[in-house]
Amino acid sequence: MNKINELFSKELKVINMGLESFHKDLKSQEVDSIQMNWRPTAGGNEKMMALLDRLKTKK
Repeated sequence: MNKINELFSKELKVINMGLESFHKDLKSQEVDSIQMNWRPTAGGNEKMMALLDRLKTKK
């Protein structure tokens, strides 16, 4: 439990891979953060992901 408590006494450094508004809120609070421009493969469409997986295995 002491290791967990240590985390709360340290300065936050955040990598945000979600909503950009979350990153902006962190910045407005002067939290050291960067925004990753990440999206799920095929927009999260499972059928398209399965098709892409099939293409990968044909190499």
